[in-house]
Amino acid sequence: MPFPYRRDKPSRVFDRGTEWDALAAFAGRPAPHAMLGIVSGRRRMGKTYLLRALVEQYGGFYFGATAATEAESLRQFSSALAEFTGSPVSFSFATWDDAVSYLFGVTAPERRAAGGATTDAPLLVVIDEFPYLVKVAPELPSLIQREIDRHQVEESRMRLLLCGSAMSVMGGLLASTAPLRGRAQLELVVRPFGYRAAADFWSVGDDPALAARLHAVLGGTPAYRRQFLADDVPVGMGDFDDWVCRTVLAPFSPLFREARYLLAEEADIRDTALYHSVLAAVAQGNTTRGGIAGYIGRKSVDISHPLNVLEDSHLLVRETDVFRAGKSQYRITEPLINFYEAVMRPAWARLESGQAAEVWAQSSERFAAQVAGPHFEAVCREYVLGPGRSLLGTSLGDVGHGVVTDPRERRQIQVDVAAVEPGSGGTRAAVTLLGEAKWGTVMGLNHLERLRRAKDLLTGRGMDTARCGLACFSAAGFSDALRAEAERGHALLIGLDELYGRATPTVMLP
Repeated sequence: MPFPYRRDKPSRVFDRGTEWDALAAFAGRPAPHAMLGIVSGRRRMGKTYLLRALVEQYGGFYFGATAATEAESLRQFSSALAEFTGSPVSFSFATWDDAVSYLFGVTAPERRAAGGATTDAPLLVVIDEFPYLVKVAPELPSLIQREIDRHQVEESRMRLLLCGSAMSVMGGLLASTAPLRGRAQLELVVRPFGYRAAADFWSVGDDPALAARLHAVLGGTPAYRRQFLADDVPVGMGDFDDWVCRTVLAPFSPLFREARYLLAEEADIRDTALYHSVLAAVAQGNTTRGGIAGYIGRKSVDISHPLNVLEDSHLLVRETDVFRAGKSQYRITEPLINFYEAVMRPAWARLESGQAAEVWAQSSERFAAQVAGPHFEAVCREYVLGPGRSLLGTSLGDVGHGVVTDPRERRQIQVDVAAVEPGSGGTRAAVTLLGEAKWGTVMGLNHLERLRRAKDLLTGRGMDTARCGLACFSAAGFSDALRAEAERGHALLIGLDELYGRATPTVMLP
């Protein structure tokens, strides 16, 4: 279907091409009925910046809600809508019912024709920080549902986007028996930049070692560079330690308490001490439900709610073991929170007293083991799913990690990067990639042998490994012996240069 009203992404909007395409397709679709979209994402992701650019391109109506009483919120909305419609006097809606009815009426063909507007062009309406309004006016989703349903029969060019940062609230808008369930034509989550895009955004793409460390601390959150740090970017690896001390670890820096604020901003999180303990457990390497419960001194059943809330808030993710059904591990998705729990929280009093340099100097091992190492493993899986997919093959299957039990050696082999194609119709599950990732270790033949042993064990368990390749990922390099094996086609070696696109790995065909 052609989209005659499509608008191109402004050059000032960095990256976000996929998100813009989805939003533009929604905003420009020439359907004669009302359409609803839900846009969510944690704070600092640039949602408002993106949506304001969209409204500017389409000439629509934007309203950014604030934390206010119901009466004040309604008054602010009324004033903004009056200004948009060009009314000489301010509107004074008595209820949100009246306001929502009038808003949808603005898109009626007869009203738009009377105002001199093109009647067949869609009208984009963005209500940002919608959870603020729902908190004081919980009837709003039902009122919007009524108007959406009514304007499936009556003609309307409404393109309504509801946006918010409270992930649990936004996720609930379309869940289960929620009023808006089944009404949305778009559900978009604005996520952090990928690790390569983040390196370009921070202008460190030419220095993979620096880019990897920077991403392990701050991830791909765009607001941290410009809004929080006023473009204070580390100048090479030699400046990284000083940069950490003067930004993230400095008590006067906006980033110093940011991890705490991220947790406090979620509406469903009230006992922040419990949630910080859960996150600290994961940061310390206790990644299973039982391990987390044991670390914080609770029973496994007692931590179900905080785990679910943290997952709904996109601060924690549960990753299943690709080799063992029913087994899973948790991982913190926000690097800054992981950095806070692993490095900052244990030394909080010292950091508040200005001992950033001393604390950071004593945290090198902790940073490598609890922050950079696990983060590097996640980046390697992201590489396989994204930039490396065309090199490694298009039919990789599900990408994750898993544990292979070796009964002969009485040990477990941790596979950091694995790709498995599920079996169907009587066919066996096929393992297409086994990989190990090391942050601070020069990888050698022993790492390759461990992968070979894992492959043999999976073959013995009945899995198809005929097309399985073996990959070593390292931020510290590879031994000459391992490089020789790679040259003979026995392994695929991926270093930082390959991860960041500065070098192309030799493709290994199993």
